[in-house]
Amino acid sequence: MTQASKKVEWCLNKVVNDLKETGKHRGLVMVKADLDKAKDFVSKAEHYLKATEYLKRGDFSDISASTVFYSMYHCLLAIAEKFGYESRNQDCTFALIHGLIEDGKIDFDMNLLNKIASLDVKQEHEKTSIEIREQFQYGIELSIKDDLYKELVNLAKEVIVRTKEILNRYNS
Repeated sequence: MTQASKKVEWCLNKVVNDLKETGKHRGLVMVKADLDKAKDFVSKAEHYLKATEYLKRGDFSDISASTVFYSMYHCLLAIAEKFGYESRNQDCTFALIHGLIEDGKIDFDMNLLNKIASLDVKQEHEKTSIEIREQFQYGIELSIKDDLYKELVNLAKEVIVRTKEILNRYNS
């Protein structure tokens, strides 16, 4: 069993306890796949990307680190929804997408996913978009350098394109 599938299993089991204790969950639950809802997640991703560009024009690029991350994250939620999962936990979402890639259920470049968030915390890598978001959300910097900003926006655009292809191509 791979690290991703162990994490997905843990996330699915966590929900059972959450629902018993609180009636809410902070993990991963299987639901009826809903392509319309998946497309709504993509619309939200595009909305976040527009906000990212708006913030940059207004000289608030530090805040755009969060909106560009959530643009990509909503794409991953769209893919999860397409395959019959609802996630309320980022680590669970990343593990699910990782597992779908490993199982050959989606054609999504693992390197692309690792630029968003990496499951391997020991891996030597450039900062992921989640790490960049945390840096600018919790740090004191007021702007992102133009080259990093462009890299993040291009990454988000690529993730949106790949997500739309997955929603249109794969049957759940």
